[in-house]
Amino acid sequence: MSENAPLTIRLNTADNVVVARAEIMPNTKISDEGITTNVPIPRGHKIATRPIARGETIIKYDQIIGYAAVDIREGDHVHTQNCEFRMVDRDYQFATDLRETEILPDAERRTFEGYVRKNGAVGTRNYIGILTSVNCSATVARYISDSFNATGKLNDYPNIDGVSAFVHATGCGMADSGDGYANLQRTLWGYARHPNFAGVLIVGLGCEVNQIPFLLDAYGLELNDTFQTMTIQESGGTRKTVDQAIERISTMLGPANAATRSTVPASELTVALQCGGSDAYSGITANPALGNAVDRLVANGGTGILAETPEIYGAEHLLTRRAINAEVGQKLVDRIKWWEDYTARNHGSMDNNPSPGNKAGGLSTILEKSLGAAAKGGTTNLTGVYKYAEPVDTKGFVFMDSPGFDPASITGEVASGANLVCFTTGRGSVYGCKPSPSIKLATNTEMYESMSDDMDINAGKIADGNATIEDVGLEIFDYMLDIASGTQSKSEALGFGDNEFIPWQVGAVM
Repeated sequence: MSENAPLTIRLNTADNVVVARAEIMPNTKISDEGITTNVPIPRGHKIATRPIARGETIIKYDQIIGYAAVDIREGDHVHTQNCEFRMVDRDYQFATDLRETEILPDAERRTFEGYVRKNGAVGTRNYIGILTSVNCSATVARYISDSFNATGKLNDYPNIDGVSAFVHATGCGMADSGDGYANLQRTLWGYARHPNFAGVLIVGLGCEVNQIPFLLDAYGLELNDTFQTMTIQESGGTRKTVDQAIERISTMLGPANAATRSTVPASELTVALQCGGSDAYSGITANPALGNAVDRLVANGGTGILAETPEIYGAEHLLTRRAINAEVGQKLVDRIKWWEDYTARNHGSMDNNPSPGNKAGGLSTILEKSLGAAAKGGTTNLTGVYKYAEPVDTKGFVFMDSPGFDPASITGEVASGANLVCFTTGRGSVYGCKPSPSIKLATNTEMYESMSDDMDINAGKIADGNATIEDVGLEIFDYMLDIASGTQSKSEALGFGDNEFIPWQVGAVM
């Protein structure tokens, strides 16, 4: 931390709490605030800057993050022991905070080196994917991918990033209609057409609810040399299926290896925006810096996808104001209402999120977490709201409905078209994603240095007083283009991404 940096961070003049930059001992004078701490304050946690009476609102980001459960003294530690969640009435206004977004002319846009597919879509990676219609074909799919990745067969095909199996835990024992079935089908369809694949093979068992012919018919998918399907039952069992699959994928290797990168505009970049293992610095450093990078991406004609509906809860009213019209804004409100009903039906609470790790990092309520999480979306207008794994068909800043569980959320974003992932973390989430590379953004310097093998960029230097949000935003945007052009992210170098494909399961398992 810079020697000149103050002990605390004030986010808004209207706030009645500030955030500790480092661990602060009792009886420490905070000169900038004119207060003295009464108790130890952990790094990233909140300090009351004035007395807060029981039942009074606790304000951070100039927004309500909770209510005082007891009388809180000036200089007290404000956290779960004295800050409680309550339902907050949100004033949903539509299109009242629109901004004139300057889209750069084509000649001035940044570029990256991507794979232009026959349909015009642009990929950032060049995988061959093995998709499974049901968990019953998961082991066979693994056998198929291992026969290429673990045997040296790909050594003669240096332009192929790998043959990867995308297995999951559902596909049968489920209704053949409804939210759960639709989520799975949209996910598989989105991956089947994803531009980061040069070839795709779908493997099923044969008798499952999620029938491959239904998927093909529903989404108009046509079989060809680089998109094929098969089932274990029709192929004659495990070994015969593996042997036949190896032959089919072998015919895809040559065309896939022939794919080359070419210069394309940054408008072809669609980025999944995610946070996981968050701490109190997430909303101060990495998330707003990523938001700044997203603003730059949007100005270049690209797309940023915010997700994790439970983790914008309490901040969604700020997003509806940025919706380009009432229709888009209402779509977001409708998803919030669905979640309120969903959690109530399952005897849960929207405040079940944040997690224990989030709370250890200084986040007290879902309202506080959401206000920081929403910062990943930057400041531009909200141009679209989509269901889980629904194809994103508009440019700019958009929202996709998903749970807060990171692998399930990102699986949906990739299915929606994200060819790159930016993932902020304060506690240290070790996540990677195939077929879309994942960039890890650390919210604090201590964790960045401790987990340097996993973290790509340190946004903690903002809190340290050594960089601005704009500085790190530009660093992130430059790095996006670099990774999109083929440079490996830290999670790719570690081999992550084969086990993180998790479609969102909704509904009864029968």
